[in-house]
Amino acid sequence: MRIGIYLDLRNPPEWRRPWPEFYRQSLELVVQAEEWGADSVWLSEHHFFEDGYLPQPLTFAAAVAARTQRIRIGTAVLLAPLRSALRIAEEAVVVDQISSGRLDLGLGAGYVHDEFAAYGADLSKRYTTTDQRVREVRELLEDGAVTPPPVQRPLPIWLGYNGPQGARRAGRLGCGLLSINPASLEPYLEGLGDAGHHSTAARMAGVVNMVVADDPDEAYERILPHLAWQLNTYRAAGASGTGGTPSPLTVEKLRERRSTMGVISPLEVLTPDGAIEHLRRLSGGIPMVEAYCWATIAGMPDELAHRHVELLCTVVREGVLDL
Repeated sequence: MRIGIYLDLRNPPEWRRPWPEFYRQSLELVVQAEEWGADSVWLSEHHFFEDGYLPQPLTFAAAVAARTQRIRIGTAVLLAPLRSALRIAEEAVVVDQISSGRLDLGLGAGYVHDEFAAYGADLSKRYTTTDQRVREVRELLEDGAVTPPPVQRPLPIWLGYNGPQGARRAGRLGCGLLSINPASLEPYLEGLGDAGHHSTAARMAGVVNMVVADDPDEAYERILPHLAWQLNTYRAAGASGTGGTPSPLTVEKLRERRSTMGVISPLEVLTPDGAIEHLRRLSGGIPMVEAYCWATIAGMPDELAHRHVELLCTVVREGVLDL
């Protein structure tokens, strides 16, 4: 199993630092993660978040490509309905060239009303549009319609689809599935079979909501305000265009959900040994080739984030190499 880090580049007002400094430090963390042994970095996308959530993953991916030598660079996910296939293909090829063939292109359908409205995209057709983008991008890359050509032939394409219908669609398109939900495996394999792909082509990867710490209890308390911010922004984005306002999650509410085993729902704070055990459980019975964790959560303290990434990319990665 490969181990990676996941970045959304949030810089919340309460913990804000100057933007040039923030982007520089984010790039340096990726470089350091590669030195510690990380196999990959994955970049997410949203628009109009107060904390500046990364809006253009492939732009940042090009910067990562120029600063690193070995790690793979993925998008999890690029919002396909907001872009033309030609734009996706051309930008992906540039990153693949700069990185000497290290790009994993993860596409997703999105769900935020305000983002679709701003881009003039149809939210109701987001899944069919995303499917079509996969077909169009693949054709552009395979037919040599964009220049320069990608280094990788074929360039790996993943789909960030959840649920059985999405898993089946990813299989039919012959894509990797950015989900580690065991319930998605059977429909994913069915989709692969429908399209004439062998079951050995199945590959699943996804985010594991986990922070690794020497002292999970202490880290838990320090992360809670940042986790509350992260979850509340996602809830607000999901409610955009509905006229509704979700009730905010507070630190107190999140603390009440914690179990005696160190779980913050939906985030787990674990020792390295606990993290290794957790990953082994998650990977059981599915073709899970990669797991990636948030490098940092909404401006959480640097020393916590750096220690988490260090433990994840060294001790934890070493503990799951045989998977």
